[in-house]
This record gives sequence, structure tokens and C-alpha cells, in this order.
Amino acid sequence: MAFVTRQFVRSVSSSSTASASAKKIVVKHVTVIGGGLMGAGIAQVAAATGHTVVLVDQTEDILAKSRKGIEDSLRKVAKKKFAENPKAADEFIEKTLSSISTSTDAASVVHSTDLVVEAIVENLKVKNELFQRLDKFAAEHTIFASNTSSLQITSIANSTTRQDRFAGLHFFNPVPVMKLVEVIKTPMTSQKTFESLVDFTKTLGKHPVSCKDTPGFIVNRLLVPYLLEAVRLHERGDASKEDIDTAMKLGAGYPMGPFELLDYVGLDTTKFILDGWHEMDTKNPLFQPSPSLNKLVAEKKLGKKTGEGYYKYK
Repeated sequence: MAFVTRQFVRSVSSSSTASASAKKIVVKHVTVIGGGLMGAGIAQVAAATGHTVVLVDQTEDILAKSRKGIEDSLRKVAKKKFAENPKAADEFIEKTLSSISTSTDAASVVHSTDLVVEAIVENLKVKNELFQRLDKFAAEHTIFASNTSSLQITSIANSTTRQDRFAGLHFFNPVPVMKLVEVIKTPMTSQKTFESLVDFTKTLGKHPVSCKDTPGFIVNRLLVPYLLEAVRLHERGDASKEDIDTAMKLGAGYPMGPFELLDYVGLDTTKFILDGWHEMDTKNPLFQPSPSLNKLVAEKKLGKKTGEGYYKYK
């Protein structure tokens, strides 16, 4: 009987240990790599929802601009959120900013973080080098996530030894406004990691959706081929870009037409995504290059940000 009791105790004990190791990570400390629009936006919403954040970029000048951008964005949020209470608005801004620190040395700040979110240039080699280096310094429990919109998460995760603690967290621009986050699970991502990230996005006030590691995930996989089909329709001379935009706004209820959206997003961004997909699957008709898109990008006519794309802007 004593033997049976000991076996039972051992069994319960080992089950408890396994259960503890399988518990979800409650993300409290976040490190965001990249102080651009996306990275700064992610840092802002994380800090505004009670997380401690370290924002990392290459220079102090970039970080100063990022912090200024976050402060300006917070003022807009606070003005709307605390319209009748200016004092509460000031306190909200001050508290959020106090939760964000900055650094130019990623390796020195990831040792105590729960989550690393990368939002740097869309270049697989650069991302792999970053994560390979951080993998050596981050704590064992730390989850790595990439905000990539076009690269394969698995290809980035393979640069580390923590493929089970690696996933995609695709936010949308502008991050403080857009509610959606795509949580991308690779074949190696553990259920614990996936659930931890879903919970984290909910604490940010976002709506998570799940997708496998497929090109473009959900939104871009549907959006980019739609945009390119509009371009091909115009290239064939079937309809003018103005009429295509009007048709989709009035007929489908879209807030912007495809050409307006292409110019807003940036033609170079769309071309980059399309080129990457075409390289992966050259025979897919949805991923074929566009002559007019290639021409405009070559001429540096990238849309609203350069003053001209498919349309001209004053």
C-alpha cells in the first residue's frame, strides 16, 4: 500500500510539474525592436495597457523621434478618451510615457523581458541576424515574435533555438487605431506560446485572429491579389483607374478604391510583397508582376509619400 501511495504522490507531483511548465506566459515586460511607425505604435499600446516597455533602435536620434511621435499620438488618444477631464488626460500621457524606456543595445535589455516584438526592415537576412543574436541573451521563457507582413515566420524562427517560442504578431497601421492583430502559428509554435500571445493581444484591447504560416496570412493574402487584379483590369484597358475606384467604393462599400489604397500604402511596399510571393511560387497567376507597378516604382513614384503614384498629389 505504501508503494502504491508513493507512486501516486510521484505521479501527481510530476503532473503538477508538467502542468506548471505548460502554463501560459503572462506578458508584463515587452521589448520592441524598431522605432518606426509600427514599432512605436506597438510600444505605445503596450505601455498604455499597463506593460513595461523597452523600445530599441540603432540611434538615439531615431529613438527621440519615436518618443516624440508616441507623445503626439497619445495626446490625440487622450483628447478623445478624456474629453471632459484634461487632468486625467495629462496623467494618462505621463503614466504611459513613464512605462517606456529606450535603448540602442537590444542584447543588453532582453535578458528580463517576457516578449520580444520585432518591427524592423522587411529583410529576411537582417531579421535572422537580429534574432540569432538575441536568442543567446534572452531568458528561456521569453517569446519571440515578428511583425512581418510578407516574410515566412518559419524562415525567421529557424534562425533561433526557440522555434516553439516563436510566432508572428502582425499589427496594422496605425497601431493605436486598428483593432486587428493576426497571430501566426508555425508548425513548431507551441500551444502555450500561441495562447500567451492571444491573451497578450487581448490585453492591448485588440481583436486577435489566428492563421497558419501562409504567404500574406489573412488580410494581405486577400488584399494584395485584389489590388493587383484592379491594376491588371486597368492595364488591359478594361476600365479607368478612376472608375475602378468609384465602382469599389459605391458598389462594394469600400472606404477607398484599390488605386487610392495602393498609393496610400506605398507602391514599393506592395511590389516588395508581390515580388516575395512570386519568388516563392512563380506559376501562381495571383503573384505575377505588374508592368505599371514596376514602372512607377522604378521612377520613384511610390504614392502619397512621394507626391505621385497612380494619382498625383499636391
